[in-house]
Amino acid sequence: MRNKRQNNQLELAFMIESKGEARATVGEGTESRVAEDLPQSPALDQHLMEEVCERENLKKALERVKANQGSPGIDGMTVDQLPEYLRDHWPTIRGQLLSGVYRPQPVKRVEIAKPGGGVRKLGIPTVVDRFIQQAVMQVLQSRWDPTFSPHSYGFRPGRSAHQAIAQAQRHIAEGYRYVVDIDLEKFFDRVCHDKLMGLIAKRVGDKRILKLIRAFLTAGVMENGLVRRGEATAFAGMRMTVTSMCKAGGRGSE
Repeated sequence: MRNKRQNNQLELAFMIESKGEARATVGEGTESRVAEDLPQSPALDQHLMEEVCERENLKKALERVKANQGSPGIDGMTVDQLPEYLRDHWPTIRGQLLSGVYRPQPVKRVEIAKPGGGVRKLGIPTVVDRFIQQAVMQVLQSRWDPTFSPHSYGFRPGRSAHQAIAQAQRHIAEGYRYVVDIDLEKFFDRVCHDKLMGLIAKRVGDKRILKLIRAFLTAGVMENGLVRRGEATAFAGMRMTVTSMCKAGGRGSE
């Protein structure tokens, strides 16, 4: 009964209407250069943030974050605590998103051992930031995914590595004998933010979304109690978003 009541209260928080609110647009840097190539700009919409904050999109994002679980970020909040937190704080967070002033928290640095030796550095966002990242990704992905190469299988809904293997097997049956395997070492750690944002701006006209994505990329990393702001932070959910952005801008495939 208590969980049902909390869910109803959360739905009420998500149902806040945006009618009559000013739709602010805030931008900076490279993001301001929006491409004129409209056929390649399916998300060239000034009001994408309103779509991000729509109730159904938020409910879907919350369910996804809950299903993924994962460790807490620097604030210690767990996935199970997220619904109650959003019930109390979503109106404030929503207002910050719509006005373009939301600031993500730094990610928590975690190191895991690699099978072949050494360590892999991971960054764990707070669950609130993961929720917002998921909500943004859903809106952009629904527009961008149909424009990607049919030969692209990575980080896409309804596609998997198994499908890529099946396609490779069909190529072999057709007589192809060569495979080219390319991996960009530490791409997400070294991605150039300005070039990346320039590609995104070709497809996104809502400057609040552009500012939010840059804020996630530059949120910084907390390690041993200290925050380093200059380090790239394309971690966790942002990996899927960044991969989609790169495909959208360069029309690549994988």
